[in-house]
Amino acid sequence: MRLLLPIILLFSLLTAGCSDDPTKSDPYADWTAEDFYDQAKSSLAAGEFQTAITHLESLEARFPFSSYARQAQLDVAYAYYKFEEPDSTIAAADRFIRLNPRDPNVDYALYLKGLSNFNRGKGIMESWFPRNLADHDTKTMNDAIQDFSSLIKRYPDSKYSADAYKRLIYLKNELAEHEIGVAEYYIKRKAWLAAAKRAQYTLEHYQETQSSRRALEIMAQAYKELGLTTLLADIEQIIQVNKTEVFATAEVDTETLEPPGISN
Repeated sequence: MRLLLPIILLFSLLTAGCSDDPTKSDPYADWTAEDFYDQAKSSLAAGEFQTAITHLESLEARFPFSSYARQAQLDVAYAYYKFEEPDSTIAAADRFIRLNPRDPNVDYALYLKGLSNFNRGKGIMESWFPRNLADHDTKTMNDAIQDFSSLIKRYPDSKYSADAYKRLIYLKNELAEHEIGVAEYYIKRKAWLAAAKRAQYTLEHYQETQSSRRALEIMAQAYKELGLTTLLADIEQIIQVNKTEVFATAEVDTETLEPPGISN
């Protein structure tokens, strides 16, 4: 009789162990790589980006050598972009490029990096009021320029290059406007040398933008105030030569192209 209680306890433990089925604690245990990918596509289509991210990351973790894993690496970058997580977008895109340097879709990863930097810092209020990028921190704008320039240089025939080029022109015009704004500030303070240097920087880096004409005018005004007659004469001659110059401008779309394969 003394053995009855230990036997009952042992039986209870064995029964509990048998009921601890890992497939019951993991609802995705029976899913295939295709199941994860199909569910991720459905979630993206429904705008459920966080769910899509979970499925794509689970797919790669569970089936790292499947035919869907590489596509998941690219698609998760797109999902993070739609989820408005620029840091995660860029990290995922960089990871795809690092793991698949010869993949034909590297151009899209570069494009997505550029878009993320282009839109970084966009707040809720900015969807209601027009934003002037020249008033924002210029670092991410320069990062976007680097991303788009890399895409255009490495993949000139990419279907994303045309949009990247338009955004490149747009960003350069905005950065040039930023520099002119700083130069105008120096003019108000009668800091003529500082104004001239800022205008000169604009010409050296953004010569093809609309702001270059104003940069020349600022330099002329500064040289006149500083009594630099020789430099003033040179600038006035350049102004006359470029009087009819037409500068590039570009309007950009807000639409984001989906990654190759995600809509198939």
